[in-house]
Amino acid sequence: MEPGSAAEEPNAVTACVVVGYIDALNAVGMAMRAAITPLERLGDMLTLARSHRIIGRSGEVGPYSYQVHGVGCLFISDNGTEIDVDFTADGREIFDFWRLRRYGQSLPEPHVVTEQDLRSAVESLKPPLIEVRPGWFSTASA
Repeated sequence: MEPGSAAEEPNAVTACVVVGYIDALNAVGMAMRAAITPLERLGDMLTLARSHRIIGRSGEVGPYSYQVHGVGCLFISDNGTEIDVDFTADGREIFDFWRLRRYGQSLPEPHVVTEQDLRSAVESLKPPLIEVRPGWFSTASA
């Protein structure tokens, strides 16, 4: 097969899932920062929830419900779309293929994507995506 052939390029739907996830994550961040005054970045949700000040481990903010878990948070938009994200020790937003697949499956028009297609899509989006550890990604601006 010739390099650059259609079979080697990431599926357009898969690339849209990855870009859609990033856009949704940015929208969640903006909504949370606007509604929760001391929140400077999304990763601060963990500290605020664990201290039981200002927010609980779960709740609703604007069009999103949220549930803090382990080292991350699951956000569900009012249309049922799931944006699950983890945070590094320094608060950077990170995600893996499982989170991207779950996002795609939760869309109003679900998209079932394979890990192989997601890997191709993520590779084609470097930068702005960076691999922070094997199989885990972040945006360069996060």
